Amino acid sequence: MNQPNSRKQRAPQNSLSVAFVLLPNFTLTAFSCMVDLLRLAADEGDRSRPQRCSWTVLGADLNPITSSCGLQVAPWETFSQPERFDYVVVIGGLISREMNYDPVVLRFLQKVAAASIPIVGVCTGSFALAEAGLLKGRKCCVSWFHFFDFLERYAGVVPVADQLFIVDGSFITCPGGLAALDLGAWMIERHLGPGLVQKGLHIMLTDKARSGFDAQPQPPGVGPVADERVKRAMLLIEQNLSTPPKVEEIAAKIGLSKRQLERLFRKIAGKSIQEFSRGLRTYYGLWLLANSTKSITEIAFEAGFSDPSHFNRLFRATFGCSPSAMRSEGADAIRTIIQNRQDAAAALPADDRASTPEALNRSFPDWTGFLQKERRPYLQ
Repeated sequence: MNQPNSRKQRAPQNSLSVAFVLLPNFTLTAFSCMVDLLRLAADEGDRSRPQRCSWTVLGADLNPITSSCGLQVAPWETFSQPERFDYVVVIGGLISREMNYDPVVLRFLQKVAAASIPIVGVCTGSFALAEAGLLKGRKCCVSWFHFFDFLERYAGVVPVADQLFIVDGSFITCPGGLAALDLGAWMIERHLGPGLVQKGLHIMLTDKARSGFDAQPQPPGVGPVADERVKRAMLLIEQNLSTPPKVEEIAAKIGLSKRQLERLFRKIAGKSIQEFSRGLRTYYGLWLLANSTKSITEIAFEAGFSDPSHFNRLFRATFGCSPSAMRSEGADAIRTIIQNRQDAAAALPADDRASTPEALNRSFPDWTGFLQKERRPYLQ
């Protein structure tokens, strides 16, 4: 993993200075995890004096910024002199299609980047980095939940949803949530050593930090689909894999009748909603086999199968062996199966390969976008 660039005006050795930039509707968990770990590493015990670490909250002005849960945080100071910080951390949260970023914030981020100071995008803070034009040609770690939101907005950036954080030059991105704690631990260990990280984590009642290469709890599963109604239906299924919604519930949320949605979905996706859901959940079970130590029964329930034997039957029909047999053969067996499907898709005539996902779905009923490497982390 690349390391952030060094700079001439670094903070003294064995110290760490961090500035937080909070975007409207930022997630409080990501902010509090990072700032609390800094607080605990900064001083002896739980005394909270900023001796080894210092932190501040920057803003375009000193008006309070409202988090996604409604709590407000007022900036401590306005944008100035970014050279005094080791990191500038941008924390985002809720997004909408109509969202506009404050030009003052974007200009400040560009100024920070020009000074070669590492910038951290947490949760949808990475969207602000992309909006400022700072991530062209780089990998950007985003939540599986916001993967396609990012993909639709920003060309020339490679979104990755299979890791907890990514360091690419002077830019560090993290999907947020509790992964912000892992990233905070990485930052503190890099500057202050593992002892202070462990001390802070123990006080926060957790045992160890995960690495940036550790997997997010769920990969993105829905491929690109032009019809907005079908895409919304797919996302509703993906976001509720453990408790699959009924077709009537999905139709009601989209504003269609059950029959209208079923006809439209089959026309666009080349399969029924139930077939799509079962296929998605079966592939999620495959991903869990490769990325967790859960039992087959636990995996079946997490993938939304109330009967583990049903999961076993679908898994065997899809992959040619039982989940237990797949696990006993190891990760290489999973990669071989995935590679075979990649090769099958690559063997399609050029016209078919260039056509829509719907055409591929009709040729390979279990495709549903899973063969696109950047969009399917378990293909890497």
